[in-house]
Order: sequence, then C-alpha cells, then structure tokens
Amino acid sequence: MTAPTPYHPGSRAVQDRVGVREVADHVGRAIGPGIRPVAAAFLELQPMLVLGAADEGGRMWASLLTGRPGFVRATGPHQISVTGRPAATDPLAGVLTATGTRVGTLALDPRTRRRMRLNGAARPTPRGLAVEAEQVFSNCPKYLQRRELEAYEKGPGRTGAVRRGERLAPDQEEFVRAADTFFIATTAPDGVDASHRGGNPGFVRVTSPTTLEWRDYPGNSMFLTLGNLEADPRAGLLLVDWAHGGTLQLSGTARTVYAAGERTLRFTLERTVWSEGASPLRWSAPDYSPANPPR
Repeated sequence: MTAPTPYHPGSRAVQDRVGVREVADHVGRAIGPGIRPVAAAFLELQPMLVLGAADEGGRMWASLLTGRPGFVRATGPHQISVTGRPAATDPLAGVLTATGTRVGTLALDPRTRRRMRLNGAARPTPRGLAVEAEQVFSNCPKYLQRRELEAYEKGPGRTGAVRRGERLAPDQEEFVRAADTFFIATTAPDGVDASHRGGNPGFVRVTSPTTLEWRDYPGNSMFLTLGNLEADPRAGLLLVDWAHGGTLQLSGTARTVYAAGERTLRFTLERTVWSEGASPLRWSAPDYSPANPPR
C-alpha cells in the first residue's frame, strides 16, 4: 500500500526535480489536521494573521487581519475563531461572507521568529470568521526578521486612503525594493496556502511596473508554494509597512524558472491595492535573520 501523503502532484513534481522527495516525506509528517495545545497557546498571543483566498473573480489575494491578542484562538482541536474580518475595501471582504471559502492562514510572530500555517475552509460568524482546519503545521525561523511590537494605534478594520491600479506606481516600486518580508497566497486543487518570504532589502527585484522577481531560498523541502504554482499559477502577494501600517496587495500569476542550481520566481501582477494605515500595529526596525543570503 502507498503511504498517505500531504502533497499533491505539483509539490511532488518540484520535490522530484530538486531531488528532495525523501526529505519532504520526513518533514511532511508534521502536517496534520489537528491543533495541538502548544499551537493553540501560540495563536492566542498573536496580534495579526495573514489570510489568503481567491476573490469572486478567481484572483488570489493575501490580506492582513489584526486585533488584540486573543482575536485568533482555537475553539477545538480542528477549528479556529477570528474576531473581525477584512475591511470593506479589502479584495477578500466579499468572498469571506460565504460559507466554505477555501483559505490559507499564517500566524507569524516577528517578536519570536515563530510561525504556523493553518489551511482549511472558512465560514462567517457573528463576530468574524471560523476556519475548519485541514492542514496545520509550523515552520522554521529561516529568513524571518525579528521585530518588536511598539504600539497599537487604533482599532482594526479601519483604513485611510485606498489606491487601486494595474501596475506599480513609482513610490510603490521603491516600497517593494526596500522590503525585507512579503507574504504569498497560492492555490491548488486541494486548497489554499499562505506563506512567508524574507531576505535582506533588495531581495525582491522590480523588473518593470508589472513584474517582480525573487530567488527561492532553501527551505524545508516541502515546496508547497512552488508546488501550488506548478499546478495553478495564480498568486497573491502582501507587503506591510511595519512602521506606519500601510499594506500593498498584489494579485497576478507566478512561475518558477530553474537555472544553474537555483530557482527564481517571476511574478506578473494584474491588480494592486494600496491601503494607507490598514494595520494598527507599529513595529520596530528589523533585526535581520542571520540566515538571509547576501544580495
């Protein structure tokens, strides 16, 4: 009999191409549907949650939810509750009012360089959202910049000016070039995933107002994000202004280019949303991860 695997054919294809199937099988044992007590305790300390999903038109987006610690909590061994939803101006506001929306969530704590992913199906609740877990697992702290939470400026769900477009404006290009972190939402037949990418400023290259590139640094060998893109090129990116609370959301497609022993992701954007002051959280300057490769 073939042992059950958490990987779909897209991830398997990338694992085989890179030659890490056995390593992936080993680390994949950590993926399960249950929320352990240590994971539940971690969630209750978090002031932010990244959520990925497709909008009504099928475009992928990654959105930021924030709240006082406890706004995300486990309500059972296979379910989390989130107080609040994205602002009305967020691309995912409408789709999260429906039951059964496939979502990927990422709880990431810059203070401790810890993160965990929980993927499943969402449904609206009177106070926000509930997510029924199908995949739950933690990731290593690689490429995660340490930051301290310095202030909570206002209640969540309020935003200032919102700018929408189909290409990066010059100030947005500079914002992307200066980034040390972004989040990426991808999808495949078995669900949606939200993940993190980090590096020293400049690790994301703006090659035109509609195209970005970044190297795929060595990770846990699961290749969930690249595997999803192998099956479905749709992707949503989220960049956060950690000091002032703005968010830049990008939706488009991505593909992996293999060459000379390394992998490069090329992202073509189709829609942009800049939300001024979308997050009430104000974070310190970063302490860069010692794992970050030089530019």
